[in-house]
Amino acid sequence: MAQALDVTTRQDMLRRMLEIRSAEEEIQKLFLQNLIRGTTHLCVGQEACSVGMAHAMQKGDTVTCTYRGHGHALALGMTVKSMMAEMMGKESGACKGKGGSMHMTNADIGLLGANAIVGAQLPIAVGAALTYQVKSLPHVAVTFFGEGATNIGAFHESLNMAAIWKLPVVFCCENNKYGEYSAQHKTTPVEDIATRAKSYNIPGIVVDGQDAETVYAEAKAALDRARRGEGPTLIEFKTYRYRGHSRTDTAPYRLAGELEEWQKRDPIDVLKQRMMADGQLDETEFDEMKGAAEQLVFDAIEYAKAEPYPPVEALWDHIYYEA
Repeated sequence: MAQALDVTTRQDMLRRMLEIRSAEEEIQKLFLQNLIRGTTHLCVGQEACSVGMAHAMQKGDTVTCTYRGHGHALALGMTVKSMMAEMMGKESGACKGKGGSMHMTNADIGLLGANAIVGAQLPIAVGAALTYQVKSLPHVAVTFFGEGATNIGAFHESLNMAAIWKLPVVFCCENNKYGEYSAQHKTTPVEDIATRAKSYNIPGIVVDGQDAETVYAEAKAALDRARRGEGPTLIEFKTYRYRGHSRTDTAPYRLAGELEEWQKRDPIDVLKQRMMADGQLDETEFDEMKGAAEQLVFDAIEYAKAEPYPPVEALWDHIYYEA
């Protein structure tokens, strides 16, 4: 276990994880009500990965992530209102209603974008890191991806180039045991994705992805290393998604009892219990914090429902960059 963080940071992490959990659960309901179209991929159970990393980052650092990126957006500071409006395709959304669930983007908070194509975000992060290196900027590019993405060419090409040029990038594998509907052992010949770092002569670290404080500590070490010019790190967060791959997937491929075992180490409960043991939180305070998160999400949903859709002519806006 990592060294305990200060109480203010712990409170903020717990609050943010509660907001993400509540938002994701409501997003599923909204999809089933046809208020969110397309598809959705939820990160329920994986909140510590994005929240721990976001707290370790500095202003100017950037993130690219997968289509399971709602939690990353909120962890970095996207407002729930902006995200919910985007999910519903409204003009006041983060991408003016054009990105939807799988393409959350907001450069102002460092989110260069979620990506619907598996692994597409890795070379984008390498490009950002190269920019920082060439311009001598003290920033680091962070990229999140699942274990399934480590079996495609973009993963290996990205790690190879980043290693050769010692680029300031941190590769974060959120290993939730399943690539879509396939268990890891059926698609990948190694148990720990982090061992693949050896091929590129960079550090590979296995981290408890259910513990936000441990995520923070290992993330900060990797970010600091990159900032010193020592090159990339591959971090593998061992985590678990409570929901199926997307929308109506009930995950019948899970082993019996597997979900329940992972829920015993729920990332929210892990931090909650630690704070209670240290006298920093009691049940009443936790209930108030949870209630506030749920109210925040409820208000954001009501706001987004009332917002207008973009006009048809807006279809032609923001296609090309205009200096």
